Parts: sequence; C-alpha cells; structure tokens
Amino acid sequence: MEEEIDKVKSQMVVEEWSGTSSNKLSLTAVISPSSSPLSFTLKRHGNRFKLFSRRFLEAFVPEGFPSSVTPDYIPFQTWDLLQGLSTYIRTMLSTQALLSAIGVGEKSATVIGATFQWFLRDLTGMLGGVMFTFYQGSNLDSNAKMWRLVADLMNDLGMLMDLVSPLFPSAFIFIVCIGSLSRSFTGVASGATRAALTQHFALQNNAADISAKEGSQETVATMIGMALGMLLAHITMGHSTIIWLSFLSLTIFHMYANYKAVRCLNLTTLNCERSSILLLHFMESGGVLSSKEVSALEHVLPLWMSSWSSKNTKSLYTRVRLGVRVSSLNTLEMKELLGYAGSEYEKGKYLLLENKGIVSIVVHKDSSSGDVMKGFMHALVMANLLDDKKSQMWMNKHYQDFIFKIQSCGWKTERLLSSSIVWRANWTHKKIN
Repeated sequence: MEEEIDKVKSQMVVEEWSGTSSNKLSLTAVISPSSSPLSFTLKRHGNRFKLFSRRFLEAFVPEGFPSSVTPDYIPFQTWDLLQGLSTYIRTMLSTQALLSAIGVGEKSATVIGATFQWFLRDLTGMLGGVMFTFYQGSNLDSNAKMWRLVADLMNDLGMLMDLVSPLFPSAFIFIVCIGSLSRSFTGVASGATRAALTQHFALQNNAADISAKEGSQETVATMIGMALGMLLAHITMGHSTIIWLSFLSLTIFHMYANYKAVRCLNLTTLNCERSSILLLHFMESGGVLSSKEVSALEHVLPLWMSSWSSKNTKSLYTRVRLGVRVSSLNTLEMKELLGYAGSEYEKGKYLLLENKGIVSIVVHKDSSSGDVMKGFMHALVMANLLDDKKSQMWMNKHYQDFIFKIQSCGWKTERLLSSSIVWRANWTHKKIN
C-alpha cells in the first residue's frame, strides 16, 4: 500500500494559476516530479511583465473586473476621472488666488487676520453642509443623477468665488463664504450620490471593493492634477487674462465631462421619473423599456432648467403628490376622502384623491414599501386616465403583469426611491344604522 501511495505522489503535477476571477485565470507555473526522487522541476509560464502589469491594474479596478461590475462602470469612471483631473488643476489656480487675497506673501498681512478669515470660511461651509443635509438629504438617493451633476456645478461655483475674491477686497469675506457654502453642498451631495452609484455598480456584493478601488483611482488623478496645476499656476503667475482663460476652459470641459458621465449611467432602481416612463410606455405599447432606453429619456437636470413642457407624458410624475398631509386637504378633497368607506380602498394601504389633474396619495401608517410602490403606480395611471374607475380596472387587470415584466428586464421593484414620507394616516369604517 505504501509503495502505491509513493507511486501516486511521484506522478503528481501541480499547476499554479493567477487571477482574481475564476474565468480570468492564467497559468503561471507548473511543478512536476523529476527523475530524482527528492527533486522537482519548476517551469514558469507567461510573461513576467504582463503578470506585473495585471497585478498593478488590480490595485485600481474591482476584483473580478469586468464581470464584477455593471457595463456602465467603465465609461462612467473614465469621464469621472477626467472631470476630477480638471478640478484638481483648477483648484491650484483658485487656491493661489485665495491665498493672495488673504495676504500671503505681503508684509502688511497678519497671521491672526488670515487665520480668522480662513476659520470663518470653513465655519460657513460646515453650517451650509448641515442645512443642505436637513433640507435635501432624503432626495439625494432618489435623484442620484441630478444631484451628482448639481454637486459638481456647485463645486465650480465655489472655485469661481475663490478666483474672484482678490478682485473685490471690500467684499472678500462675503465672496469666500459663498464659495465655501457652495463646496459644502458639493461634499454632501457628491458623497451621498456616490454611495448610491457604488451600490448600482456592484454585481457581486463588492461595494466596499469598488469604493476602495475608486479611492486609488482618485489618488492617482489627484497627484497628476496637482502636478499639472502647480505647473499651470507657475506659468500663468501674474497673467490674469491667461489665468481666466485657462480656468474657464477647464470649467467648460469639467461640466461637459460631468454631463457625459451622468448620461452613461443606466440605473435599474425605480424613482418617480423612471417609474413614470416605464408605466406610460407599458400602457401605450404593452412592452417594457430597458434601463439604457429609460436613461436616454430621463432628466439629469432639474425640471425648471428643462425646456420640456409640463404636459409632456414623461413628466407625468410631477402631477403626483406622494404622502400628503390629511389636514392640508381642501374641503372638496376632505369630503372625497371620507366618502371612500366601503370602496375598493377599504382594505388598501393608500388612498388616491384627484383634483384638477393633480393626484394626491394618502399613505397608510402600516403601509409597506410594496404598498407605496403600488400606490404611486396607481396614481400615475389615474393622472394619465383622469378616471377613478378606469384606473382601478387597469390596476386590477394589468398591474401584476407590469411588475413581472419589468422585473424580468432587470428592474428592481423592492422599493420606490422617493423623498421621505413624513405624513401618514389611518382610517376606519364606521357602520351607520
């Protein structure tokens, strides 16, 4: 028996494979027995430079790339890094102007004066960040694309204020505080939306890995941007016209790169606008749009900046009010609300009220995320048909089929991404003798 085991051992061949994904492994070495009993043969495969370059690349891309991320990860990150690079270059120009305005390099400047100005600037930014989170925190997840773009636009405004500050010495404090306030919005909005996008990119529960690798990418972009920025600041020093031309050119490119990055995203979560686009297309054709098709139709800028008419079917969701406060309803709506006893809403978890084309949703205090989703879809149907009975008939006949079809196309229907529902209600039905 021992002789047979030794014979098997002597014939054993061990292969070494390298790679972070099971379908992307490459053979690097083969260990096999040699003629001598106590020796072996090691044969290496592959190019060492190629192996090193692959290992180096793995420090900047998620494990298992590209199968571990969504297809829109590469174009988004490409444009995102380009816009980040332009930001770091412009930061050197704006910081140089800001330090000059504070008085760095001048004998008349005092340390306490410069310190106080810097402190006031940072304090304004901190307070602005808290206030922005208070008023818009719940909207960031539901409108990740829009707020991602708005965040970078606010950052552009902040750097512009720093660059302008030396031109108006009497209003210096006010200008730099406005700039700090703008950047505080950027920090909150960018951080919150980035978390939502990271979850979108993660196909293998690897959000932490994606976030870490993004940090490595940004570090490299920062170092390159700082080096180029210092070079540009040195070349343009004392030439205000060239500084402004450089800053404005980089800002235009930054805005373009941000727009292209946001447009690359094909989110599969359902917010109010994407739900509206999907449902209306289904009602018209019976088909379901893909995330890429919906992405081409949805807004990435606030509606007030769009030239689209409010009557456009893609903007139907603007006629729906989710989670209205019962005590804020007018007399007509209140009578309609109390008249729902014994109706199809008796056992439901939401109530719909239509008035002049605007549909209000009263959410039950015990409603689940699925109830909120159904209530919002029902409100869209009612806003489109403007008929309570027809909308109810459509929901009874088509809603489950609609949900099944969009799930089959990869849409996530667990919850509706919307603003926080603060006001809810409870209703009971009294029998009148």
